[in-house]
This record gives sequence, C-alpha cells and structure tokens, in this order.
Amino acid sequence: MNRREFLMTSVAAGAMVLAARSAFAEDKLTILGSVPNLGFPFFVHMLNEIKAEAQAQGVNLTESDGQNSATKQTADIEAALVQKVNAIVISPLDVNALAPAIEEAVKAGVPVVTIDRRVDGVQGILAHVGADNVKGGEAEANAMVAAFPNGAKLFHLQGQPGAGPAIDRNKGVHNVLDPLKDKYQIIYEQTANFARAEALTVTEAGLAANGKPDAIICANDDMALGALEACAARNFTDVKIYGFDALPEALVAVRDGKLAGTVEQFPGQQSRTAVQIAVAYAKNKTEPKEKLVLLTPIVIGKDNLDKAERLSETK
Repeated sequence: MNRREFLMTSVAAGAMVLAARSAFAEDKLTILGSVPNLGFPFFVHMLNEIKAEAQAQGVNLTESDGQNSATKQTADIEAALVQKVNAIVISPLDVNALAPAIEEAVKAGVPVVTIDRRVDGVQGILAHVGADNVKGGEAEANAMVAAFPNGAKLFHLQGQPGAGPAIDRNKGVHNVLDPLKDKYQIIYEQTANFARAEALTVTEAGLAANGKPDAIICANDDMALGALEACAARNFTDVKIYGFDALPEALVAVRDGKLAGTVEQFPGQQSRTAVQIAVAYAKNKTEPKEKLVLLTPIVIGKDNLDKAERLSETK
C-alpha cells in the first residue's frame, strides 16, 4: 500500500469513527486529541489528562494515537477535518513532518493548540502549551554539576531527532556543559530515540567502548531506565543517572536511590490547559491570554518527591 492509499484508508476509517461519535452527541463540540505514540507511558498520561479535561469541559473527544508514524498522525488530522471537528489539541510526533497537516487545519479555520512539541513553521496556531525544555535540560545538567563539583565524565543519551523536546533538551544540556568542558567531559553522546530498549543497547555499547562514566544524562525516563539496566548488569551501581519526565516508575527509582533524579515537566497541567484554551476559543472565540505558555521544569530528587505530579501513582 502506498502513502496515498494509506492516507485515504486512514481518513475513511477515522471519518467512520467520528461519524459514530457525533451521532449520539450532535449538540456537543468535538475536539481531536492527538499524541505521538501510546507505546510511551508519558503520552498515555497526557492523553488521559486530555480526556479528563474534555469531559470536565463537556465536549466530545476523538482520540488519536500516532503510533510513532507521522503518516498515521497526519491521516488522523485529515480525518478529523473531514468530520469538521471544532478544535485540535496535538503533540506532533515530528515538528517538520506534521507541519503541512497542521497548516491545513489552520487554513480550514479549525483552532489548533499544540502541547509538549511546538511547530514554529506554521502561522496561525492558536497557542502552544508546554514545558520550557531548554530550561529543563539546563536544570538536569546543573543537577549533575552540583553532584560532581570537582568534575565528571559522562554519557549523554539524546531523544528522537526532529522532536522539539529532544532538540531543546539537548540545547539546554550543552548550554550548561559546553562552557565547562574542561571539567565536565561528554565522552559518549548518542541518540536512543526516547526508547528504553534502545537506550539499554546504546549504553551497553558506550560502556564497552569507554568504560564506566561518573554520570549519564538522559533526555527522558525511558532511556534513563534502560541506561540503569545496562549499568546494573555490570554492577556499576554508583553511576548517577538522570532522567526527564518524572514517570511513576522513575520516581520509584529516585526514591530507592537507583536514579539520581528526573525532571518534572507537568504534562497533566500542560494537557488540561491546552484543552481549556481550545474549548474556550471553539465555544465563543475567546483568545488565549498568552499564545505561548511554558511551564518551568524542576529536577525531582529524594528531597522533593512531593513536587512530582504523578507521585500518587507510585507503589
């Protein structure tokens, strides 16, 4: 099946789902909530929060799992436009690949609010709600520096190329460490695409080639947990590993001393705020007070676990 056939099939399938939903609630607004990949716990939480806020706002929600495919997420947007949804709340898989579909939505007069990942190349997006990922990367690097005041050798596992958070977190880490490279040396730097299994493999390769680092900075928690597994297999339990996202599993690892820290970016607050902005505009054209809403991430360690958004989900 070529891309055109895939898109047509996906649009048709999406249209059928949307039509079925609109049949029982024609008096309600309908919004599309789209995330890159429900294979990642972070996006499961984000979509659950979108769903909860849509219910609180009294609107219907069409859920979209991009399945780690820009083509699939594009098709979901196009299906939603066919059925004339009233607004779109989306975390785009790739900031460049999703730009044409988002631009199409904007031109069709459908308000679009992006969350987590910005699409800077499209004019007319209603708002973006996310974390300041550059500051998050800086906070993560600064936490490592504080733990090693006399210097350190470290690995750096980067996120998925083309993803806005990966780009910004990488920038934040280098903002802090590049001026200090005489003391803090990145001896191994690779992408692991935000994936745990890939991070395990990448870290194993780094350990084999470079030996044990003092610390490992990871662009998300899944990669941090993969790096933790690789280090544990070699009994390198004193390597300080830092994650990003404050997933419940990572919070447990921080609590138990297995991870040195994780960055909280408040994805639930991002999601709910984005839905509120989208619904307010769809209902009565209320413009958001701010077009760019950036929450400031913080590093969660043992001493401030109570600041984590998902602490109640830990066991």
